[in-house]
Amino acid sequence: MSDIVKENSKSLEEKDKKNIWHHITPYTENHSPLIAYEGQGSWITDHHGHKYLDGMSGLWCVNVGYGREELAIAAYEQLKKMAYFPMTQSHVPAIELAEKLNKYLDDDYVFFYGNSGSDANEVAFKLVRQYHAEKGTPSKYKFISRYRAYHGSSMGALSATGQALRKYKYEPLSSGFLHVAPPDNFRRPKELSVEEYNLKCAEELEQKIIWEQKETIAGLIMEPIITGGGMLIPHKCYVEKVYEICQKHDVLLIMDEVICGFGRTGKMFGFMHYGIKPDIITMAKGITSAYLPLSVTAVRKEIYEAFKSSNETSHFRHINTFGGNPAACALAIKNIEIMEKENLVARSAVLGDKLYKGLQELENHPHVGDIRHKGFLMGIEIVEHKETKEPANPTRVSKIIKECRDLGLIIGKNGDTVAGFNNILTICPPLSSTDEDLNFIVNVLKKVFQANS
Repeated sequence: MSDIVKENSKSLEEKDKKNIWHHITPYTENHSPLIAYEGQGSWITDHHGHKYLDGMSGLWCVNVGYGREELAIAAYEQLKKMAYFPMTQSHVPAIELAEKLNKYLDDDYVFFYGNSGSDANEVAFKLVRQYHAEKGTPSKYKFISRYRAYHGSSMGALSATGQALRKYKYEPLSSGFLHVAPPDNFRRPKELSVEEYNLKCAEELEQKIIWEQKETIAGLIMEPIITGGGMLIPHKCYVEKVYEICQKHDVLLIMDEVICGFGRTGKMFGFMHYGIKPDIITMAKGITSAYLPLSVTAVRKEIYEAFKSSNETSHFRHINTFGGNPAACALAIKNIEIMEKENLVARSAVLGDKLYKGLQELENHPHVGDIRHKGFLMGIEIVEHKETKEPANPTRVSKIIKECRDLGLIIGKNGDTVAGFNNILTICPPLSSTDEDLNFIVNVLKKVFQANS
């Protein structure tokens, strides 16, 4: 690490404090953020030279790890050749990436490029409304999503988000967005089995469609697993039933794969665990392992065909200056090649199982209510009392996160979601993590929980 950076650490902190407004962070005069300087593999180094294992892959996104020179080279070579061209036309990397994605999806999709998960979902909402209008059913304009789910920060995507704390003081938001409860298996009624409870949740979704007048429901958006809202993993029967309900009522199913996609759940895309074919798939984050901004809204070909009318307002009138940037597309192709070469999708499932086995004994801890995981995604629900399942207070949760960081491990939590339920620790390390990295994560967590018995 550069000695100049170490010597100027105090100056960096002062400049940061003076000039930077940090994302989703409370205002405080004493806030001292971690100032990252460099990264390699699953580890980052801050401006003091301290090393941390990034157990959140940044924001659920650095799937192949830090310091991949081949990704930098792929972007550099494309930047030299052609740095920019708008997607009102086309360019070679965009075409090649779309072809590669279609092979994984094993279907016939067309791809609309953007630059963030929020943007990918905004695109989905707009095109679904227009699709129904082009079909002669403009009354279908409402969207259903689930409480606790996150779908983005822009006004439409935030309207779909089911996290009241993210929306508070920004309302009123866009109209036409409805919410239903997701399955939370940890808190299901005792008299119901997991399958019975999940089917009941799906039936409540259908009831919502009927009560709202099914002729007004345009689409349903859902993550395969609610991630940032608390790692809520549905039973397979729930997703299958939801898919059946959508088909029955002509409701387009939008799968938000922004976090779950690109190997995170142990399959290339999270929906692949459930044997369904979404109408629309939104993706970002892991598509480039966050080395450059890029998002994609994948749309089934028959939906795209509804826009072919010669009417002057029938084309999809959405544009994004930086969406589908050539360098980002070239980098995404190389990113997927790395995942293929290193078998990181299968590796994700292996690492996730090892992580769970390594931490399974924590289920006996007095303040651990539940541990849930899928692939290399994990949520640990912290409670005040096991018997009542009362969510842990914020101080207890923050203390665990701080003590992990003090020992060199960065983990997260479902912050600013639903009042009283920001009590789930989240773990989402790079898929390229080594066995030694995994052992480090397990050992730190065990040590911290032992100290907080």
